[in-house]
Formats: sequence, structure tokens, C-alpha cells
Amino acid sequence: MPIIKTASMKIESVVVFCGSKTGRSPLYIQHAAELGKLIALLNLRMVYGGGKAGLMGAIANSVLTHGGKVMGVIPKILTEWEHQHEGLTELFVVPDMHTRKKMMYEMCDAAIVMPGGFGTLDELFEMLTWNQLKIHDKKIYVLNTEGFYNHLRLHLQHLKKEGFLYESLEERIIFCETPVEIFNKIG
Repeated sequence: MPIIKTASMKIESVVVFCGSKTGRSPLYIQHAAELGKLIALLNLRMVYGGGKAGLMGAIANSVLTHGGKVMGVIPKILTEWEHQHEGLTELFVVPDMHTRKKMMYEMCDAAIVMPGGFGTLDELFEMLTWNQLKIHDKKIYVLNTEGFYNHLRLHLQHLKKEGFLYESLEERIIFCETPVEIFNKIG
């Protein structure tokens, strides 16, 4: 099984945080499809929120179409909103959002953040906070499709400039413009 290697760890599983909506730009869906294909071709296991709608469904479908493995983790309350994906390799229905996030973090070696809304930002910031607190040391790759995260990137730089961060941003979060760039930086 091919494994992407970094200086300190082997990447066998990635968590993908993304929207349960597709957003306005067609490039969001295109990048979801490309990212899913790369995850499958590299024989990585994808972990995500378990939904079948929006970018969540698009990336899961792409991984599955290309023969990859997809593990979904969805809280019971969201099975009606996000409509869990029925065709996954494995689906875990958990009691709440906290259990969902903890389980997804434990199942991955690195995180990829695509465009999304409040839930995506919540997952990103919780993972960044856990990194800062040394609860884990998993790298976070942000897919900045069409500059979606430019404002966030500027705000993170402002946090650094104003002295509110404990370490360099580059230690934990890596911004990429394309799916291929993510895997070039991982590997």
C-alpha cells in the first residue's frame, strides 16, 4: 500500500472538513472531485462528516468512484439535515458533535480543509487549538479554492502580528491553491 511520508510520520488517513452545501463557484465541486480522486489513487483512507449533500457528498462520491475507502462520522441529530451517505465503506452514527470531532481526529494522520460554513470553521479551529495545546501534532492543509480563505489567512497573520499565537502559523496550517499542491506539500 503506498504511503505518503513526511519527515515525522506516515500519512495513511486524512480527515476532510468541508461544506454540506456546494457553494456558488463550480470550482468548489471540481476541486472536491479532484481531491477525492487523489485520495483514492494514493490509497489513503478518507474520514469525513458522513453526509451525502454538498461538497461532503461530492468528495465522498469521488473517493468511492475511484476505488477508495471512506469512513463517515455523523451525529444522530444531523442524519436528517445532512442525510448520511449510505454507500460509504463505514459509517459511524455518534451521539453528538463533540464525539464526532474527537473520533475524526483520532482516525486521521492529517487534515484537509475545503470551503465550508460554520461547521467547517469550527472543525478547523478546534484542530488548530488542539495543535497549540499539544493534544496532537497533525498538519492542517487548507484548500484555498479561488481565494476562499484569503480573509481568514489575513486574520491569522493578524493574530500572529498582535502576539496572540504561541508558534509560527506555518508550523500547523499550510494553505494550498489546488488539490495537487496539497499532496506535493504532504509528500
